[in-house]
Order: sequence, then C-alpha cells, then structure tokens
Amino acid sequence: MAEATIAGRKSIAVELNKDEKYYWCACGMSKNQPFCDGSHRGTGFTPVHFVAEESRTAYLCLCKRTGNAPFCDGSHKELT
Repeated sequence: MAEATIAGRKSIAVELNKDEKYYWCACGMSKNQPFCDGSHRGTGFTPVHFVAEESRTAYLCLCKRTGNAPFCDGSHKELT
C-alpha cells in the first residue's frame, strides 16, 4: 500500500464529545480534515473509527504518520 498523503505538518485541535463516534482520515485526502469524507474509496486505506471516552479538546494527527492514530504523537516533527 502507498504511503498516506500528508494533510498537514502539525496537529489540529478538535472538540470531542463523550460517547460520540468519529472517523479519522487515514489517507490524508479528505477535504474535511482530520475527519473522513470518503475520499479513501478505492485506495486501500480505511478510516480509523473511535468513540470519545470523554468530552475534551484532543490533538489529532494531520501528517498521518502517528503511531497513536488518531492522536498526534509528534511524528510531524520528523518530516523533511
């Protein structure tokens, strides 16, 4: 499988609502970053489904290189 498109070189702060379902874009092609808009169809990528455990501000990955998807782990700092 090809590497995901880099949608951004930083994290993005989003407000999550407890018990709400979210689909994080794993391919990097969504026009609704950091969330999936279906642009991955036919690419072999699958969005990451998660349910917020609490209402809070979360920092989601835009570079698509995180080891803790969908959350940012600082991997964007290693991009050249």
